[in-house]
Amino acid sequence: MSVAFAGNSTMSPSREAGPLRVLIVDDSVVIRGLISRWVGAEHDMEVAASLRTGLEAVNQIERINPDVAVLDIEMPELDGISALPQLLAKKRDLVVIMASTLTRRNAEISFKALSLGAADYIPKPETTREVSAADTFHHDLIQKIRFLGARVRRKTAVASPPLAPVAPAPLAREPAGRPAASAPAASAPSILRAFSTQAPKVLLIGSSTGGPQALMSLVTELGPVIDRYPVLITQHMPPTFTTILAEHLARSSHKPAAEAVHGEPVKPGRIYLAPGGKHMRVVRNGADAAIALDDGPAVNFCKPAVDPLFTSAIDIWHANILAVILTGMGSDGMRGGKDIVAAGGSVIAQDEASSVVWGMPGAAATAGICAAILPLNQIGSKVNRLFAGDRA
Repeated sequence: MSVAFAGNSTMSPSREAGPLRVLIVDDSVVIRGLISRWVGAEHDMEVAASLRTGLEAVNQIERINPDVAVLDIEMPELDGISALPQLLAKKRDLVVIMASTLTRRNAEISFKALSLGAADYIPKPETTREVSAADTFHHDLIQKIRFLGARVRRKTAVASPPLAPVAPAPLAREPAGRPAASAPAASAPSILRAFSTQAPKVLLIGSSTGGPQALMSLVTELGPVIDRYPVLITQHMPPTFTTILAEHLARSSHKPAAEAVHGEPVKPGRIYLAPGGKHMRVVRNGADAAIALDDGPAVNFCKPAVDPLFTSAIDIWHANILAVILTGMGSDGMRGGKDIVAAGGSVIAQDEASSVVWGMPGAAATAGICAAILPLNQIGSKVNRLFAGDRA
């Protein structure tokens, strides 16, 4: 067996201090070596163990006690999708990031893994000799480990009661606007804007980490809107994965949903999904709107990115835009959302509690561009009311 241990394996699962402990499970010695070096170079994370098979991970998960596991799909003895539920059964708060190459089969398996409790997925490059592909894999993986791991630690800390009652002590005074040093970090209060007085004529949605699950839940409630208006979605996702996501959205919504095609008209009754690896914009085609795809550079480290869609829509629909920013890392969608609000449209953000990562919606909320910040299970009904004539 190929096993390498690092650090203390008996730490409490509820610990907050110290670097994130990362378990790497992949039958490729090259991939294990790459990820180990990347993780080891970060100040806030460490390699807890590097294992070759899912079976080794299941047998040793309690001893290793990691915060995050990067789990390959295709492995001997026990593959990733079979190991996943066993790992989560032994460590409920484990963050599992599925890793796979860009094949249709692996994309399907990754979506299944999300339904079984995986926190996210990441596509592995076909070959690490492709420098740009390896750089993207490196950047995205480290970001996912950091943000997903930190979120679970915060949730664990909030859920864990103190060991014994503690008498309240006087709090040292801090400068205005700053929390006491011992207080947990809190989100900055958000100032809500009034909704646009103009009726929306298009629904734009941007999402990233946690987005596939959020989107499939949201579209089940949007039938009345989809029937009468176009719905355009940018989800940070690679090629092949967006193909599968579009199929899932069609099944969830019972409406036509597909990857957008360059030059096709934008019509009511359809969901248009930005294809992986292409930015999706809308352009004027006579009196109508049409899809424009481009292979330009990444925006906000993303391709497709949300900002190009949001900003381009203003030339078509002006103030008659409703944009929704769902869970995701980074701040993509915030600048485009500002442009939409400046043009007279409205923005809704998913709230922190229901987001897998409150990066994108949090950036929009902190920027003060939102008319509402809502739990995922309230966004659909609010969108329906706004398109039906509600202006509050």
